[in-house]
Amino acid sequence: MDRNTKIICIVFVVIILGLAIYTFAPIHRSYSIENASYDLTVHDYGKLHVDEVYDYSFKGEYNGTYRNIPLKFGENITRLKVSAEGAYPVVEQSDTSGEKNLKIYLYMDSKHTQKVKDCDVRIKISYDMDNVVRLYRDIGTLQYKLWDKQWDVGVKNLYVTVHLPGDTNNTFYLDPEKFTRTSSLEADTITAKATDIPKGEIYELLVVMPRDDFYPHALWAQHIDANGKDEIISNHNESISSLNFWDMMLNIYVIIALAGPAILIGTYIICGREPKVDYDGIYERELPSDNPPEAVNALFAQTSEIGTPDMQGFEASILNIIDKKVIDIKAQDNEDLILIFKEDRKHELSSSEQKVFDALSAFAADNVLNLSTFRNRLTNQSNAKSFMKKFNDWKKQVEEENREDVKRFFNTKGSKITGWVGSAGFFLALIMFFSAALFPTYDMRVWAMRMAVVVGIIGIVSFFLPADYVGQWTPEGRVLHLKWKNFKKFLEDNSLIEQHPPQSIVIWKKYLIYGAALGVADNVYKAMKLQVPNINEYNDNIFLYHSFNGFSLMHSAVKAGQYWSNPSSSSGGSGGFGGGSGGGGGGAF
Repeated sequence: MDRNTKIICIVFVVIILGLAIYTFAPIHRSYSIENASYDLTVHDYGKLHVDEVYDYSFKGEYNGTYRNIPLKFGENITRLKVSAEGAYPVVEQSDTSGEKNLKIYLYMDSKHTQKVKDCDVRIKISYDMDNVVRLYRDIGTLQYKLWDKQWDVGVKNLYVTVHLPGDTNNTFYLDPEKFTRTSSLEADTITAKATDIPKGEIYELLVVMPRDDFYPHALWAQHIDANGKDEIISNHNESISSLNFWDMMLNIYVIIALAGPAILIGTYIICGREPKVDYDGIYERELPSDNPPEAVNALFAQTSEIGTPDMQGFEASILNIIDKKVIDIKAQDNEDLILIFKEDRKHELSSSEQKVFDALSAFAADNVLNLSTFRNRLTNQSNAKSFMKKFNDWKKQVEEENREDVKRFFNTKGSKITGWVGSAGFFLALIMFFSAALFPTYDMRVWAMRMAVVVGIIGIVSFFLPADYVGQWTPEGRVLHLKWKNFKKFLEDNSLIEQHPPQSIVIWKKYLIYGAALGVADNVYKAMKLQVPNINEYNDNIFLYHSFNGFSLMHSAVKAGQYWSNPSSSSGGSGGFGGGSGGGGGGAF
């Protein structure tokens, strides 16, 4: 048994032992959330104000609590305030991709020397949210997760108050209904109480309001130029009905949870062990092969689907086209980055590069595109769909151009198996979370949740396992993969570049282009500025593209295109259960 196989077996045993310890070990400390309340105010100009209150009961010593609030594309949180009763708080805020994170340290004394222990603490969080309310032609909607599956514990009592901009023709839904004990709508105020929401469940509010209750140009809401009422109600009804269907599938999920680790280990043993090759290089200074940058990105920079390029490959291809002088660059007023397309030289590009050229020039006026405003144009759904079709056509073209190299360099059987296991495991874990509360006894619900955790872990691990770990390189592919990996290591390490700096600006340009394909363009540019003090004198277009944030602008535009080409599916479907804003999770640490 080789070293990697032993590691996988050890991880599997640790998961099983950890589950057993979690099940049978005595609990030395614990906490609960006895009561939580949400007070939501929907303003007629589209902004949503949120007041959250959580009553924590601590048994044992704790550092504090945390709260993670997910933000969909375009959503924003402002005027955030945190306070506590029963303890002295110290709040840390951070923002990760698509999430606002709060860490609230709690102390028994004002000097912050004693952690909270064996006490009750009330945490208050208030903030405003932008672009959560959706305004259609016929209605306004608010879909908001009052409780989410990411909380570490359940809640005993949840109190809800919602203040609406108008007092007539409002409709609301609270799902799943089994948690709701009381609910009412009087004039412009919704009140409700839910009880015994377990860990891993979602409790969600959907409100449908008259469009006339809002200003025509409400600045802090999402505006959708379509009628929405029929589709939203239909999505809501279908989504709630589907939750009940999966109650029949739980026994199968338990079997999958137990079978998952065996499938992963077996797949690695059969398909994942790499051939031994005669290569022991530490780093590479020269390009290991003459593949174009988008091919290097697809073949040697990917960990999920080898042969399929990503956004970094698209950006590297743009740089290469700029270097070929088929796209010109200029900075307008030292702010806007302008792309100028030379149609008469398009024939000099490869087929995949022509796809990149076409995807961008389609949005140009007189062969000129302002990249600084490109993202805004892709918030239009028609434009977004058109761009994403061209972007996906480019991906397919690169896949086609490198199909033979993929077969030559890599055996994808193992990665296909784990990809299927990951997708199935992640999907089934979500279903188990939703349906665990339907079991007739508490013990069965607990075990269903634990199996869901196992399935979720196996699914996530399977889904994100590098393709080259569960797949298998051929001897030739293995050598090339190691060389490109070491070339990336060279580009990432400024000290190595300082020891072996390129002797010409042409090599620096190649480093920047291929650094983009490998995801380390910023490292290359920083090293270049250190090693070439007079870089601004070269006035080269690919340096201009980087210095004026071309990567960031293009990345933002593609993300906008991905979202707005199908905004409803990106958010779970308007009206569909679990697709609302808010939610997230929290707990104690």
